[in-house]
Amino acid sequence: MARANDEVEALLYEYTDLLAILSTDPFKPRAFEKAARSVGGYHQDIANLDLKGLLQIPAVGRSIAEKILEYLQTGHIAELDEMRSQIPAGVREIMAVPGLGPKKAMLLYEQRGIASVDDLKAAIDGGRLAGLKGFGAKTEENILRGIATRQTAGGRMQLGAAWNLAEQVISELSDLPQVSRITYAGSLRRMAETIGDVDVLVTSTDATPIMDRFVASDLVDQVLAHGETKSSIVTGDGHQVDLRVVAPEVWGAALIYFTGSKGHNVRIREIAVRKGFKLSEYGLFVAKTGNLIAAEREERVYEELGLPWIPPAMREDRGEIEAALDGTLPTVIEPKQIKGDLHTHTNLTDGLASLEEMLDTAAQLRYGYYAITDHAPNLAMQRMTDAKIKAQQRKVRGLQDRYPKMALLHGSELNIDPDGEVDWPEEFLASFDLTVASVHSHFNQTREEMTRRFIRAMENPFVNIIGHPTTRRIGQREPVDVDLDAIFEAAARTGTALEINAHPDRLDLKDEHVLWARRHGARFAIDTDAHSVPDLDTMRFGVGTAQRGWLTKEDVINAWPWAKLQRFLRKGRKA
Repeated sequence: MARANDEVEALLYEYTDLLAILSTDPFKPRAFEKAARSVGGYHQDIANLDLKGLLQIPAVGRSIAEKILEYLQTGHIAELDEMRSQIPAGVREIMAVPGLGPKKAMLLYEQRGIASVDDLKAAIDGGRLAGLKGFGAKTEENILRGIATRQTAGGRMQLGAAWNLAEQVISELSDLPQVSRITYAGSLRRMAETIGDVDVLVTSTDATPIMDRFVASDLVDQVLAHGETKSSIVTGDGHQVDLRVVAPEVWGAALIYFTGSKGHNVRIREIAVRKGFKLSEYGLFVAKTGNLIAAEREERVYEELGLPWIPPAMREDRGEIEAALDGTLPTVIEPKQIKGDLHTHTNLTDGLASLEEMLDTAAQLRYGYYAITDHAPNLAMQRMTDAKIKAQQRKVRGLQDRYPKMALLHGSELNIDPDGEVDWPEEFLASFDLTVASVHSHFNQTREEMTRRFIRAMENPFVNIIGHPTTRRIGQREPVDVDLDAIFEAAARTGTALEINAHPDRLDLKDEHVLWARRHGARFAIDTDAHSVPDLDTMRFGVGTAQRGWLTKEDVINAWPWAKLQRFLRKGRKA
């Protein structure tokens, strides 16, 4: 089942949306939203906390803590159930469409009788929103785009959610004595940004106890299949998990087969046929005699096909077979090669943890350097001031001796305004060790305006990294319209790194864009954009995206030694 923190976070966000409709107090929804973020990012599992323990969570007051405790003890919150009964289910569905909030969703219901996403699309197509305040042509266009975004996502999970689900399944099965090896496969192993079904692969000589444990798990809402070699379940969240058990001696071949992708597997089977072999999930065989050549190890199967082992994240039939055959397959970056995180936040702005908590966790990750980059003042809701950022800078400098093995960098996440300017003049920016510059507003500029905006920011000698460069949120917000060739060329020309934002709802740049930018000679920073201690663990997803984009450690600035990174961060500044 889902982590209690995640369940409660979702409930508190639902509270936020319903309160925005039902409450006349504008501050109450905000309080629940802050509490939701805080619970979701809290480092400790809240499942066994009492009221006193819940009150230790930042932004959780007594009233909210009591509701959380009610849910943990009963599985329900009576007040939330009552609120749900007052709002039609279709309105809550509409609220989830990007570009629509609770108030507008309720207005659509009350003024036009729209009670589902399908109704909404039909109303726009039929011109039935004409004259409704706040729903002009541009708003309708944005709503249709939001509906399309949700439909594209379908029932697929974001990478982080799929990872957590797979880890729960593996944890529940790993202690069985019949399990000799276990891992996830499929698109999750390839680190795709969204996942359909979660595939888990096990080797064993006795599958029955494993399958029985799997279908009896607390995760299970529905059992789709219960067999000796394959069982499938649907979780309470509606996600399918497929478990396959294979003999230990065919582990490698099965792992290749069930990892995919389909295109990659077709290509290597074609190679096998040309060599007189037959390749399946059971092994690589001589076609005429049926003699087994290789099956137990992935590396051996690839070797017999005349190929080096190809990292799972690269198995997308994007030229990796050709590169492997001609000896140009890059050695892609690995998580252990990341030496630091260059984009993180604290509770000075919208983070959930203190500076010391974030630094302590980074030190536990054995980073060689770590940057604090809280938001700058032009993002007004964060209430940053010159005095606050300077005080934080002094504090960071004063903490350096506490972390002798980790260089502390102080910076800021700047806001790129519609004209490409950023917070603070150059003389102020010169005091930072680095800056990340990001677009946080005015997403609907024209392609030409948005392109000029990014390029002007990159030409600033004090901007080191462009944060989440296309601004997308997977399944929630489409990327901005921008000339990517021009952006990638400018990044290479100006010595500005492009971020691969590792948070699972962003993964921005996406893998195809990373491949594209790499051809322009751009450099990259894989950052977590962490707003809490648990967020620092999302680095693995950014590395997975980098692998899908064929990046090596030489392409990624935070895989570089400290001295080399320092030279890069000086950019084109005057001495």
